[in-house]
Amino acid sequence: MTTIIAEAGVNHNGSLEIAKRLIDHAVDAGADIIKFQTFKADKLCSSHLPLAEYQSNNITGINSQLEMLRRLELSEEMHIELLEYCTSKHIEFLSTPFGVDSVEFLTKLPVKRWKIPSGEIDNVQLLKAVANTNKPIILSTGMANLDDIEFAINTINKFSPGVTKISLLHCTTEYPAPFSEINLRSIPFMSERFNLPIGYSDHTEGIEASIAACALGAKIIEKHFTLDKMMEGPDHKASIEPVELKKLVDSIRNITISLGDSKKSCFFSKFLRFSNAVVAIIFLIFSAFASISINSFKKLIIFKISIFMSLNRSSYFKINIFLLFRVQEI
Repeated sequence: MTTIIAEAGVNHNGSLEIAKRLIDHAVDAGADIIKFQTFKADKLCSSHLPLAEYQSNNITGINSQLEMLRRLELSEEMHIELLEYCTSKHIEFLSTPFGVDSVEFLTKLPVKRWKIPSGEIDNVQLLKAVANTNKPIILSTGMANLDDIEFAINTINKFSPGVTKISLLHCTTEYPAPFSEINLRSIPFMSERFNLPIGYSDHTEGIEASIAACALGAKIIEKHFTLDKMMEGPDHKASIEPVELKKLVDSIRNITISLGDSKKSCFFSKFLRFSNAVVAIIFLIFSAFASISINSFKKLIIFKISIFMSLNRSSYFKINIFLLFRVQEI
């Protein structure tokens, strides 16, 4: 089963009403988790830090990271209300902590797991704080090389009081990320290299990359979504809308079923259609030379159904033929 995280992030634009509408759409789409972000803007960056290019292209009237983040920050009261709303809607609430104080607050809510963003994978204090809770941890690796990932895993294992379940997300930290830089074949490579569940945090436009990642074995899919791509804000244009989210979830569920177990076999449904066709042909030929009533043939079908689940394919086919010649005695 692939876990699907509907990433609301900061696409609520600081509005509790919009955040709840995002939760509603995540539930309607069938996502397993909806994720937000927890931070204190004044502790996260300097007032002199300018906006990134993709942010300035999607925001007007703001000149700094600090000013932008202040508008997008969720208060503690809003977190509590959103958690309660998620609980009432039967979807898991998750939020990415930016800082140890955010971990302490989210621990009290509480959250069931942690998601560490790409930019914090080498933040030892943050990794130590989440490791100490002994809850499952999802590490995004968009800004990390193999050594960075190994360091983060070792740090978590060092400070965890028990055996912490760690999952890794392959990611390309660009908004939106071009398909030429996605490199989805990293998913099976990372799975073999680290022997951990590997997922994919998708920053591309559309849903194709997430679907392909699932087919390549991704155990977690995280995708940004929004109410409307035309809304003002840093991440809306790199997100999908509710209709696309629903299509993504349905596609991943179908693909997960379709992947099967890697064993090549002929399924009973296919064999049943084949054997019934053969029996029907034999019946038509046989009926030309023997007196078989419709009522007897119906009884034959009932016998076929009753024995189907208890016989292997070879026995099932043979007994079909046998019943044709004993049908008059039924």
